[in-house]
Amino acid sequence: MKYSQAIKPISYLKAHASEIIREISANEDTMIITHNGEAKVIVQDIRVYEQTQESLAMLKILAQSSTNIKKGKYKPAAKAFTDLKKRIEETHKDEI
Repeated sequence: MKYSQAIKPISYLKAHASEIIREISANEDTMIITHNGEAKVIVQDIRVYEQTQESLAMLKILAQSSTNIKKGKYKPAAKAFTDLKKRIEETHKDEI
């Protein structure tokens, strides 16, 4: 759905809530709700919202990684895996 078609006033939401939820859920759409002529909220399919949050989290991780690389705060992959293996072994050593 195009955003130009997905803009509805709050009165439409009140009158058609069940229909809107079914449509948004079925089509994984997003709808913009206006109040007094201004866009105020977005009604979005939960799967789309979750995907957006996951994408934002990945972008944040990438941005932090780029910052750390620029600051020289990194180690070679082989060293990282060796350190990780040691930590796992130390954790499991207490279980034996």
